[in-house]
Order: sequence, then C-alpha cells, then structure tokens
Amino acid sequence: MKLFLNAILLCTVVVSLSLEACKKSDDDWSKTTLRFISEEYKPFNFIEDSRASGLAPDLLKAICSELKMDYKIEFLPWEEGYNEALSADNGVLFTTALNSARKDLFKWAGPIASLDWNFYAASPTSISISSLDDAKTVGKIGVIADYAIEEYLVDEGFTNLVYCTDVDDCISKLLSSEIDLFPSDPYTTEAALESIGKTIYAVTSLYTIKTDLLYFAFNKNVSDDLITDFQKAIDLTKENGTLKELTKKYLKTSDFPDVLQVYTEQYLTFRDNQGQITGFGTDIVQEIMKRNNTYFDIKLSSWSNGYQLALVNPNFCLFTMDRTDIRENLFQWVGPIGTNTTWFYTRAGSGVTINSLDDAQKLTSVGTVNSWFSTQYLQELGFTNLVYNNQPVEMAEKLMSGQIDAFVCSDVTFPNILKDAGYDYSAVTPFFSLMSSDYYIAFSKTTPVDLVSKWQVVLDSMKSEGIYNSIHQKWFP
Repeated sequence: MKLFLNAILLCTVVVSLSLEACKKSDDDWSKTTLRFISEEYKPFNFIEDSRASGLAPDLLKAICSELKMDYKIEFLPWEEGYNEALSADNGVLFTTALNSARKDLFKWAGPIASLDWNFYAASPTSISISSLDDAKTVGKIGVIADYAIEEYLVDEGFTNLVYCTDVDDCISKLLSSEIDLFPSDPYTTEAALESIGKTIYAVTSLYTIKTDLLYFAFNKNVSDDLITDFQKAIDLTKENGTLKELTKKYLKTSDFPDVLQVYTEQYLTFRDNQGQITGFGTDIVQEIMKRNNTYFDIKLSSWSNGYQLALVNPNFCLFTMDRTDIRENLFQWVGPIGTNTTWFYTRAGSGVTINSLDDAQKLTSVGTVNSWFSTQYLQELGFTNLVYNNQPVEMAEKLMSGQIDAFVCSDVTFPNILKDAGYDYSAVTPFFSLMSSDYYIAFSKTTPVDLVSKWQVVLDSMKSEGIYNSIHQKWFP
C-alpha cells in the first residue's frame, strides 16, 4: 500500500551520513546500523544537492545525534522500500502512515507529522462538498492505483474514480478540467503545483476526507529497547522545539503532533465566536490537564476520523465516547463524565411512529452516523435498513427533508445538531428509547496505563471537590 503521491525514483539513491554527537541514551547504539528507507516526497523526504533533505531526514539527524548512532538513508520506489522494511531485520520505513492494515506489521516510533487528505478542485469552482456522499455524485475523481487514499475511497464505495499515472498527471488533468476532484494532502499538492510554476491558489480545498499520523516504521526484529530510546529522542525534539522549527521550515506551520494526541468531535465541544474550542467535555479535559500540569492542544475532528485514529494510534485521547460492550476492550476509560439517552427520532408531524425495535426494523430507512456506538449496536441487532453518513448534520437534514424515516441520536447532542442544520428541537419527536449509557474520556489501548490512571484520579478529585458539578451546571443548567 502506498502512502505518498509523488514521482517514484527510477534508481536507488543511498545517502550515508556520519554524525558526531554526545550520547544521551542509557544504551550504546553507536555500533547499530539501521537502514532508513524512504521514497522522495517533498517536503518530507527529498534529495537536494545530492543529499537527503526535508523534515524527516533533518529530524532523523537530530534523533541519531541524541542516540550517537550512524545512519544511512536509502531512497527506493515505494513498493520496493515497503517490502525491504518488512524483510530486512534492520529496516525502517519513513515517513509512514500508521493504519489498521500496517499496525501489526511494524514497530512504530512517532508521530512526527499529521497529514490531512482533502478533495481539491481547480480554482474557481462551483462544486460544493459537505460529505463523502456529496463527492460520490461529482463527475470524475482522479486517483492513482494502489495508493492508500485510492484504496480508502474504493472501500467507501466510490464508483466515479478515474485513474491517473502520477501526481503530476492528476494535477494536469485537474487544471485542464479532465477531472473534477483530486484527493491529496496540502504539502504534496503545493509541491506539485510549484514544479509547474503554479501556486496553491490554483486549486481549492473543498472537504477533508481523513487524517493520517506519520511515523518511523521499524522491522519487527528491531530491538524494543532501541525503539524505546528512539521514541524518547522523538519526544525530546517535541519538548525542546526542534520538531516545531522543522515543521515551520518545511511545512510552513507550527502545528505538529504532541506527545499525546487529544481529539474531540463537535456538539459536546464546539468553537466559540473567537475560534476557541470549548464546551462541557473540553472544560473537563482542560481542568484535568491543568491539575496534572500537562498541556496538549485539543483538535476538533469528525467523529469517524477521530475514532479511527484512536483505534490504531498510541498515546491518543478521544472525548467524549459512550462506553459500550462493543468498545469495552478497544480503549482505556476515564470517567464517567455524563449520561445520555439515545432515541429513535422522527420528524414531527411525519406520521411515523416507533414503539418497539420491531417497528424500527420495519421502517424503510433509519439514519445513523459511522462509528457511533448506536450504529454499532443496531448492526449487532441485525438492522438492515440503516443509512450511513459521517456528518450528523447531513443526517439531520435527511430526516427533516423526508429522505429517511428516523434518525438515531442522543438527547445530549441532537439539539445542537438540529441547530446547526437550522431547525429547533421541537421539530422532531423522540419516539422510542434505544438505550441509556454513560460517556467517558477514551484512550487508545497503547497509551501508558499510569497516564490514564492519573487522569482518573484527578477526575475523581474534581467530583469530590464539587468542581465537576460546577462545570456540569455551567453547560447543563
């Protein structure tokens, strides 16, 4: 599976560097040689003046300096490099997205960057996209065979894909109106445009598809102790500002993945008039971080995106999440921080009545949101009339326009969802209660247990001191 959307080198290029450094690690890695393998992918990895350049090689230099480790970088075509990293005992593939397909094939250190995949159109454009379903109705979407984003769109049921040879071909077809959309990341897109004398303003980003976090992927036979020290060296670059400066230099942003990723979705959390992330869940999480004297940026994401990231990435926090039997062993839990009831909602005056699960199963269509706990529960019950969407607002609009008979949602979040869709809560009827459940702060399974325990201890003290009740009263008076 490919990650990057760049031209593949026709020959192998090896860049060897010897470093002079002070050893900071407890172990002696000075005699250890790893094969760091990449393909050219500007601005992360590329060759300039016969040397390895980019965010990742510069970061690797700082890491190996910390470990007093000599290293070499090999630029290979993606498939060849991927297979080498899998087969060579000392192979390391970088920069690599961690996803469910790759998770158990490598050992991982990172993340060092975050990558958003967007749908791009040529500027100016009349195309409007607010969901994946919208993109499925667009004429032609240019993709490259076997790339990760192409495989993702195929898995999502896209049938309007047009295959291009490479990124340059996609960009050329996009600007000449031979295709309508191109899924890519902002860094690759800008680099490809600059190579033909264009700026990023030649295209318009319409919709963020998903997020990937990027890592060093080590062969499974590489020592755990080495990877532990390598991870500590990465974390040090985050703490001492090295990664921030490299991110600013190469990606033109100061936003980089911290030691702990903290994500949330809209509705119990939202942006205020000043653009700050706020809300009940955010106040709880920020108070916990304050009391632990640790501060991490909170990123606002779609639920489906955040949920998938939390499933595969280490050191990942996602709030708020309902704790269910299906999810129990997938995450670590801090809470509870609240309770909600999930209902089958109908449009007021629609004539649709639901007094049992049998009634709901007999409906033509029941709207749900991908990865919601209620969706997972209904799938387990054998519902075959579910209609899916990644965006709750889109599903609320389908309910109000009569495109679906009912929408399954919690009473805590649905009023805000309706408000965003331009409707009042009185416009719907909560007809049948599916379940009541507690919601929590969730951590990925590979997050250190002691960190999760500290969060739980602080939350318990907030409850005993009355701080939790004060925050709850603020948001649910």
